[in-house]
Amino acid sequence: MLENIFHRKQEEKRLYGEGRIPPGQALSERFPVLHYGPVPRYNSLDTWTLRLWGEVETPLSLTWEQFSQLPRTRLTMDIHCVTAWSKVDTIWEGVSLRTLIDQGLLKLLPTARYVIEHAEYGFTANLPLKVVLQENFLLATHYDGQPLSPEHGYPLRGVIGAIPGRSDLMTPYLWKGAKWLRGLEFTAEDRPGFWEQAGYHNEADIWKEERYATD
Repeated sequence: MLENIFHRKQEEKRLYGEGRIPPGQALSERFPVLHYGPVPRYNSLDTWTLRLWGEVETPLSLTWEQFSQLPRTRLTMDIHCVTAWSKVDTIWEGVSLRTLIDQGLLKLLPTARYVIEHAEYGFTANLPLKVVLQENFLLATHYDGQPLSPEHGYPLRGVIGAIPGRSDLMTPYLWKGAKWLRGLEFTAEDRPGFWEQAGYHNEADIWKEERYATD
């Protein structure tokens, strides 16, 4: 056990040196489960839909079958939780928002500047559109080669992390990707999500340690 702790600390020190772990974070080998409220359970996805609406030319609703047929994106990212743990080299698979645009399914109006992620039980998370369009945001269905577990957001979650070597990408804390995602609302004005209304920082930049609204 002591050997494992020593190895993790050595790895943590190396990653700090490489600029991959932000200030105030500690390396985790586990993927902790953190959320507010119950975990949704789906007996079937036959009635599941993903809605996209707001500042768009035409609102869109995708069934699970339709969403599953879209071109896939695979990403390796470091993820960072506001509760101070970081997990590196996590592997995600899903659909990028740019894919929906490139496929001609989603046409944004010039007034679209923000995205509100709507999840089960009325949970929301907000991000600037420019961040959601980055390469490090994904509508994820799989983690580490397997479908998401219920606790980590099955069947669909937003996920955002840091791509090693890509300092040009804005990276917020992990809560900015909503689990159990059911819709994306495109808006002209920003609107704080669940955790932002509870006192968490609106931008949540991991490198600036923007954890709380007072930071």
